Amino acid sequence: MIISVITLFPELYTAFCGTSLIGKAVEKNKLRFDIRSMFKVCSPKERVDGPTFGHNAGMIIKPEVIERAVDAHENDHGRSVRIFFSPRGKKLTQDVVRDIAQRAQEVGHLTLCAARYEGIDARAEEKYADYIISLGDYVLMGGDLPAQITIEAITRYVSGVVGDPESVERDSFSGAFVDCPAYTAPAVWQGLEVPPILRSGDHAKIEAWCKETAVHTTVFNHFDWLRTHQVSKKDSALVARELPHHYVALMHDEILLPQDRIGTTSVTSLDIHDIARSATTYGFTGFFIVTPLVDQQNIVQILLDFWKKGDGVTYNPDRHRALASTCITDSYEKTIQSITEKEGVAPIVVATSASIHPGSNAITYYDQSKVWAHKRPVLFLLGTGRGLSPQVLDRADYLLVPLAGYANFNHLSVRSAAAIIFDRWLGINPQKIISDET
Repeated sequence: MIISVITLFPELYTAFCGTSLIGKAVEKNKLRFDIRSMFKVCSPKERVDGPTFGHNAGMIIKPEVIERAVDAHENDHGRSVRIFFSPRGKKLTQDVVRDIAQRAQEVGHLTLCAARYEGIDARAEEKYADYIISLGDYVLMGGDLPAQITIEAITRYVSGVVGDPESVERDSFSGAFVDCPAYTAPAVWQGLEVPPILRSGDHAKIEAWCKETAVHTTVFNHFDWLRTHQVSKKDSALVARELPHHYVALMHDEILLPQDRIGTTSVTSLDIHDIARSATTYGFTGFFIVTPLVDQQNIVQILLDFWKKGDGVTYNPDRHRALASTCITDSYEKTIQSITEKEGVAPIVVATSASIHPGSNAITYYDQSKVWAHKRPVLFLLGTGRGLSPQVLDRADYLLVPLAGYANFNHLSVRSAAAIIFDRWLGINPQKIISDET
């Protein structure tokens, strides 16, 4: 495969193209590089860049320079798959890498255009780019490092570049899970021992250990990546086993009321049913209805008895299952106590609110690893009425950012909010579909 690079600094590629696996692939004629400076397509004293139109500062690489450079490479080597780089581009993922690699190998020619200054004129990108790539949510001084990173990622899929093709398919981010840790001799180094299972010679146990370790690492360090994949039922069970136990409490005590009063609210059957179903769907271990009012407790208990051990068990088994882990407590403290007795450790408490509270230990829906690092169960607090009282919020370890859309309206029911919160925190949002496996 021919790899063309359009750059202002071709000297940056001298060592890169002759080193390690890239260099060996060049020696074996698996890869051929054509690195050219943009200045080569400019007449003497002609600038490659020009000032930005509008109010933005900085200089932009001219579109005609890119036109000449791309045409020069393709006149010599034929049509190519063209990659440009910009923070506005599509994020480089393993799936994107595989797609580019497949197309580039079919064509036999890959062109990478490494921008500098404030970037390349957008018309050149629109005219020539097959892919506009971003490495991540940050900005570099130019496109040469992104180009080299992209070359390394893509050429791993070129036959003969990597010695063991299987290692490419097992790479981290090639599937839902990252790779497991790797070790070599000595067996003990500075008091740290290679896991005995890896030295046992039992390949089945080693394979199981590798999978379990990969799942654990992915859950706690790369949960955002994991949840973009649809996984098999077997893998889902492995993930569920790694997740900390989650609980939810629907507070009808210590609630904000009109005129800034603090008091109690009435329990509704619809909230119980819908939140129980959502909690079970997302794997919550328990759902607590919190009310100090004895009459309310009695009403709730009658409902729960019907579904947990009455005629409801056979009338609707799914509803029975949803409500099986639902129970009543009379206070926030009793809820904490109940979880602590069951788990052997107090839960991390995550409160929810429809508004921002200055000074609170706020977290987002991307902070699972921060919460799970405590290695304790997690309790979500949901408020009724006008929300949880300041006293309850002060006792929580964290406060989730409020749910919001782009409309100027914020009045979700608690059962709707619960479903959204559970999904954002623990839900799967696949970017591609695989067939379900048993």
